[in-house]
Amino acid sequence: MTVNQQPQQPQDSQDLTRRKVVAVGAGAIAAVGLGGTAFATNATDGHKDGTDAASSTEDCYKLTTETTEGPYYIDADKLRRDVTEDREGIPLLLALKVIDSETCKPIRNAAVDIWHCDAVGVYSGYEDVGNGGGGGPAPTGAPTGTPTGTPTGPPPGGGHQEPTDDSRYLRGTWRTDRHGQVTFKTIFPGWYQGRCVHIHTKVHVDGEWTDAGYEGGHTCHTGQFFFDEKSVLASAELEPYASNTAERTTLDEDSIYDGSGTQGGLLRLRYDRRDLAKGVHASLTVGVDPESTNDGQGMPPRPSASASA
Repeated sequence: MTVNQQPQQPQDSQDLTRRKVVAVGAGAIAAVGLGGTAFATNATDGHKDGTDAASSTEDCYKLTTETTEGPYYIDADKLRRDVTEDREGIPLLLALKVIDSETCKPIRNAAVDIWHCDAVGVYSGYEDVGNGGGGGPAPTGAPTGTPTGTPTGPPPGGGHQEPTDDSRYLRGTWRTDRHGQVTFKTIFPGWYQGRCVHIHTKVHVDGEWTDAGYEGGHTCHTGQFFFDEKSVLASAELEPYASNTAERTTLDEDSIYDGSGTQGGLLRLRYDRRDLAKGVHASLTVGVDPESTNDGQGMPPRPSASASA
């Protein structure tokens, strides 16, 4: 896949305040791509239309679902497209197009954040939490007794938790080009107890790109991207995913995915059905309201359509 030329990145790294990103050196930005063989003749699409997000018109005038930020967002992230670092897993090329949901016009120079867990369900910055801290199934029955002691762990579905370490793999921020497009190189995420396989995202607008990174502006979208069950089951047969012993929540069982397909964040996937390990191409058009502020804080979990039924 051809990636549009991006402006030259900053040369110096430094700590920044809220809504600023830390720039990395030019050597850390790898050429984004998984190789022509990964998506050649035997690609399969979890959605039968097979349309690429960048060229699809069906996503116009659709506002992509807002979701909770979750407990593992780190505001000062790294300005980069390749967020893989040393994480092992199935290569994933994530191609996004950000548009104004009212006009369908691309939004250029927006800052797009992504972050997700690794193949065994661990988030960077929160390695002490391990696998399974992301919230479990909803409690049933009436509560009994009086709570004692101090609550531990992140609130289910949301509520920010302070980082426990300095690792930052599988996190990154990059700007959209004049077509509203941005591409990230990462790995297929794993899972942890209580959540289906997903990637978190934020879109920031009206800020300023400087030599140090991105400053100011506001968050117009906080969402999550999801994977169909067919692809997740195929990934679970490969290492290191096969060593993930956490109980897996399916897409239909998830408390955040709303069941609305691409509008709800369900990615369009292409991969070689005979060899998923070669890599996966994921794409989506993200419709946002650039005038709104949606930081994803304090939002309750959104039950899926099947779970509600």
